[in-house]
Amino acid sequence: MGKIEMSRVLYLDCFSGASGDMVIGALLDAGLPFEQVEAALGSLALGGDSSVSVERVDRSGIGATKFTVTDSTSDGSHRHRHLSGITKLVDHSSLTDASKTRANRLFRRLAETEAAIHQIPVEKVHLHEVGALDSIIDIIGGVFAFEWFGADRVVSSPINVGSGTVSCEHGVL
Repeated sequence: MGKIEMSRVLYLDCFSGASGDMVIGALLDAGLPFEQVEAALGSLALGGDSSVSVERVDRSGIGATKFTVTDSTSDGSHRHRHLSGITKLVDHSSLTDASKTRANRLFRRLAETEAAIHQIPVEKVHLHEVGALDSIIDIIGGVFAFEWFGADRVVSSPINVGSGTVSCEHGVL
């Protein structure tokens, strides 16, 4: 008889969308230790009075872990960062080399998309919302979490994007 190859697949059911906070909260519910996430994120040396926390919540009768990023130094505005500054944060973190590569690739892809939209070089892109503390922590935390689970593949249901508008640095979209 032949050897059966087993594969570890991480499936995300995105029936109500998928934000970074939601993904990390779901992975915490699936067994990811919060203390390890907190330690990995602390290695980014983001400064200020930033912190992460978790709490149990009930959303329409469904219990879940809510992952929250708090930046008490913020006045509600977002700090704009260039890709090079975010890359430096990632490279000086205690993440594994594989996670650093993956995170930097994600931020580069976002910067390239932004550059194409605004028709400017990647080096001149200011990452507004994505350069904000909450977004950096969501992406780095997600990369760390996926590596922690050791999944061979990550699969998701179609993402329910809904409709409406959002206010951001570029106005109402």
